[in-house]
Amino acid sequence: MKLKQLLLIVFVSAASAVGSVWIYSKVAPKNTVFVQSSDGKLPVNYAGYFDNIAGGAAAEPIDFTKAAGAAVPAVVHIKTKIPAKKVTNRLGRNNGGGMDDFFEQFFGPQVQQEQRASGSGVIISEDGYIVTNNHVISDGGDGVADEINVTLSNKKIYKARIIGRDPSSDIAVLKIDGKGLPFMLYGNSDNVKLGQWVLAIGYPLTLEATVTAGIVSAKGRSIGINARQSQTPIESFIQTDAAVNQGNSGGALISTEGLLVGINSAIYAPTGTYAGYSFAIPVNIVKKIVNDLIEFGSVKRGFIGISYPSSETENEKLVKGAGVADGQGVYVQQVPTDGAAAIAGLKKGDIITKINNNPVSSGLEMSAQIASFKPGDKISMVYIRSNKEYSTTITLKESAGKTEVASASNLSVILGAELEALDKKKATQYEIEGGVVVKKIISGGAFSQTRMQDGFIITSVNGVDVSSIEELSKAIMDLDGRSVQLEGIYPGYDGVYRYPLNLN
Repeated sequence: MKLKQLLLIVFVSAASAVGSVWIYSKVAPKNTVFVQSSDGKLPVNYAGYFDNIAGGAAAEPIDFTKAAGAAVPAVVHIKTKIPAKKVTNRLGRNNGGGMDDFFEQFFGPQVQQEQRASGSGVIISEDGYIVTNNHVISDGGDGVADEINVTLSNKKIYKARIIGRDPSSDIAVLKIDGKGLPFMLYGNSDNVKLGQWVLAIGYPLTLEATVTAGIVSAKGRSIGINARQSQTPIESFIQTDAAVNQGNSGGALISTEGLLVGINSAIYAPTGTYAGYSFAIPVNIVKKIVNDLIEFGSVKRGFIGISYPSSETENEKLVKGAGVADGQGVYVQQVPTDGAAAIAGLKKGDIITKINNNPVSSGLEMSAQIASFKPGDKISMVYIRSNKEYSTTITLKESAGKTEVASASNLSVILGAELEALDKKKATQYEIEGGVVVKKIISGGAFSQTRMQDGFIITSVNGVDVSSIEELSKAIMDLDGRSVQLEGIYPGYDGVYRYPLNLN
């Protein structure tokens, strides 16, 4: 009897405790916070009871296996060979000098060794279209792989050909001949949230297919890396802490549902290996560029039609000088009369603060906001003029427009340099027909963003010879917003020097 009584007492006690908790949960007020204080003033601990938050609840377990299993077969290993070529200091004199200049001066153009590289890619269609990074299949300049081998996770090897590439965004599209290939579905990178779990899949450090997990640390990151291979860089990276190393470039960043949300592109690595920061190109930008490359072989970009400081420091200085205290916005330096911005009413000196309701604080951020749009698309813009805020809608055009640069003073402002026509006697002395002398490069201007130095003599623009400021102006205007390639010489130095130039 004693045992039965003891068990009955235990049962009644347990039932009473459970009942008390249940009753309290029904009658206790919701959304209340209890604060404990050691002296009645300073809180030392908070205990919160809130509805619909995870404050005290255990997070639901996340299963990565299904997403990884579905995605790994669509991520490929890419191996490339870039042929050797002769190099005549194509980056100009301001490359650190030293032995490179010594060898070129005494032994002529150097022969660059053959390059072999390894990276990753993602199959996006069952007939074999693959998206990867431009830097996986190029040397960051004009050199492009002449041999590309693609290995699937099942060890099958295919020869690939280049469909198109875009250095500005660091995206390239390859094609292998196959049918019924595993491929990945696009997600929506605009819906990616901070703190969200993501997986990075690729072939790092010559390993086989590797899956790592992390969370989204930031969105819309600009780190300046694409400026290494383009004068018109586009960056709006998804930052994660998923482990990514050399060889992961071009691989997949996926959601836990197995959808492609980004292409892994870069890491911040002070030691040369992963240090907790990896960066992926958002898939919404990737989709637009991939579609253009497949359909047209090049990217059809929509242009606002302004010029702005390429230096963020100079931009912030001009923005603050225009009366915007926090320095946030993009300073409008020039507005071509036939460009989209001019039609919408923008003027020199305006400060663009938002594109499609997204704040912008630099030209790079602004470019990223319109990267997924094509000519003919409409975007909304907010700008400040004389300390008043205005809004407008702009229809993007196929080019930035022709800037009127007929005079030497206007051209100097646009290029960011003091210019003068080369004296005919000196032209004869240098054994050239003529040219335009860059007397002084102005900090923050377009020329200051190249490797050009004072004293450079411009002899041609995209293959068109120039011998006066007027001819230089016309040659640039005739390009109608296309990329500019300047050629010329430095007196006393052998060889022709070339500089790509961004005027958009």
